[in-house]
Amino acid sequence: MQLDGTPPPHHAPGGEPGAGGRPHLLMCAPDHFDVQYVINPWMEGNIGRPDIARARVQWEALRAALARHAEVVVCPPAPGLPDMVFTANAGLVLNRRVILSAFAHPQRQPEEVHFAEWFRAHGFEVILPPEPYRFEGCGDAVFDTHRQLLWLGYGQRSSLEAHPFIAETMQIETVSLRLVDPRYYHLDVALCALPGGDVMYHPAAFDSPSLAEIERRVAPERRIPVSAGDAQVFACNAVALGEAL
Repeated sequence: MQLDGTPPPHHAPGGEPGAGGRPHLLMCAPDHFDVQYVINPWMEGNIGRPDIARARVQWEALRAALARHAEVVVCPPAPGLPDMVFTANAGLVLNRRVILSAFAHPQRQPEEVHFAEWFRAHGFEVILPPEPYRFEGCGDAVFDTHRQLLWLGYGQRSSLEAHPFIAETMQIETVSLRLVDPRYYHLDVALCALPGGDVMYHPAAFDSPSLAEIERRVAPERRIPVSAGDAQVFACNAVALGEAL
């Protein structure tokens, strides 16, 4: 998760700890990472099977790679919450405010209090989505700096009804996209808006009206359709930091 948010140019960044420099990214150490339940197709048949030592090595390599382009802030993990490592799902940050996630699955809902405490302790205003709507943070919210908007996903985890609240709270134009394949349960595994204006996306993850909306807003030369093979290894779940991807 980018603690500065990735606001369009007309927004003034207000990240952690200061604006104007390198971006600040939130990570969570994989001390308690595992597959302990099934809430998406990728977890089926994998309970208790992850190589935890290898996951730690991969996490450290990712942190080192990100640290070459950003300041990495690490929040403490909590026992019994193996998915806290996926910090993009913690909330949506812009201008020192965070709309906290309201997770769809009960297994992840206990994460909410830990992330709320962390954000408050670090000076962020914490905003809760209205009940009973679900919202899974930057997992279903992708900033597009080139088009000055926020792509929002729904249909798998997050509620479409939460989108007007997000737009009003963050004072930003939003575009709602419906996800139709449970393998692509979050928008950020199906679409990535790059800083220069290109958009990577897996067409089969979206319904026809949503795909038409992407094509209406993104010029043909800016579209990067991602194949099923690449999408299934999470090519769209990328982190763009300046010229680095």
